[in-house]
Amino acid sequence: MPWPVLLCGALICAGAALAPDLDHKAATISRAFGPLSHWLCEIVDKLSYAVYKATRKQGDPRRSGGHRTLTHTWLWAVLIGAGASVAAITGGRWAVLAILFTHMVLAIEGLLWRAARGSSSDILVWLLAATSAWILAGILDKPGNGSDWLFTAPGQEYLWLGLPIVLGALVHDIGDALTVSGCPILWPIPVGRKRWYPIGPPKVMRFRAGSWVELKVLMPVFMVLGGVGCAGALNFI
Repeated sequence: MPWPVLLCGALICAGAALAPDLDHKAATISRAFGPLSHWLCEIVDKLSYAVYKATRKQGDPRRSGGHRTLTHTWLWAVLIGAGASVAAITGGRWAVLAILFTHMVLAIEGLLWRAARGSSSDILVWLLAATSAWILAGILDKPGNGSDWLFTAPGQEYLWLGLPIVLGALVHDIGDALTVSGCPILWPIPVGRKRWYPIGPPKVMRFRAGSWVELKVLMPVFMVLGGVGCAGALNFI
C-alpha cells in the first residue's frame, strides 16, 4: 500500500466514522457544514424513523426518532461506500476532491472537536480540508502513488475510495455496540422477534458513550494500536 493511500484512507476512515450520526441532530456532523449539514441530519432522521416504523417486528420497541437505526447498519455502510466508489470512477477529479474534502472536514471535526467549534473555526476547517484534499489528490495522481491501488484495470482509478468509508461506518457501529444501548448492525436480518436487534457484548462489559472508559481507556489503547498498524503497513516493523 503506497503511503498516500494509507494517509488518505486513514483520514477518510476517520471522517466516515462520524457519518452514521447523520440521524442525530445534535451530533458533531450536524455542525460540520453549517446549516446544510443540520438540514441533512433532519432529513436523515425522518427517513430513518420512517424505515424503522415500516420494518419493525413485534419485538422491536416503539421509538420517537430515527437515531441508531438505518444509518447504523451494515447495509447503509456498504451502500454509502459503493456510492462513493461509483462517484469517484464516474465523476472524475472533482468527485474525488469532493469525497476527500467532505471526509477531511469530518476527520478534523472529530479529531479536534474542542478546537473546531464556532463559526469562525468552521471556515478555517473548510479551508484546511479543501487545501489538503487538493494536495493529496495531486500526490495520489502521480505514477505509483496509489490512484489505481488495488483496482488496477483501466477506468478503475479511485475505486478503492469506498473501502475506508465502509470501514469507518462499521467502526462507528461496532463502537456504538459496546455502549449501553447496543447497535442494530445486522438489519434487515431478523434476530428472534426483532428486526432491529441491538447487537452488543454482555451488559457488564458495556459503557455509556462519552464516559471515562471511552475517553481514558479505549481512546489511548486504540491510538496506540493505530500507530502500530500504520507502522506495520509502511513496513517499519
